[in-house]
Amino acid sequence: MSGMRDLYVDKVVINIGVGEAGERLVKAEKVLEMVTGQKPVETISKTVNRDLGIRQGMPLGCKVTLRGEVAEDFIRKALPIREMRVPEYSFDKEGNMSFGISDYTDFEGMKYDPEIGIFGMDINVVLRRPGNRITQRALLKRRIPKSHRVDRDEAIQYMKDKFEVEVVQ
Repeated sequence: MSGMRDLYVDKVVINIGVGEAGERLVKAEKVLEMVTGQKPVETISKTVNRDLGIRQGMPLGCKVTLRGEVAEDFIRKALPIREMRVPEYSFDKEGNMSFGISDYTDFEGMKYDPEIGIFGMDINVVLRRPGNRITQRALLKRRIPKSHRVDRDEAIQYMKDKFEVEVVQ
């Protein structure tokens, strides 16, 4: 493969959705900081849902975005928790992968803290090819042609080759 066709991990987003502001959100932020070593950002509600008591602008959870070598190291820590197995439906048609971890104490070196409780998290892995910047830049913004986008099969193959992931039907 040529250099422009190679895939790389653009970012890994770790998200904990709490559904409310307050004490549980603070604990979730503490968990994310312990697991990733970075300060999390609150995720804010964009809509109103009267049944769930959610107002616009209300904090609902927190997330951390990892990039570069740190992101790849985190994937190497998170996949063994899932026994290096990811279901095929975890990959979307744009070549992104998402999976969940039910308890933060499954990470190596994490101890259960009764004050915090149990928190699970969603992990989203975004794969890209070089040249993606043209979609984000300020001047001469362009779309990426279909032939250069990452598709589902390429993402599955990349995860198998790079991280020895077993993709289950």
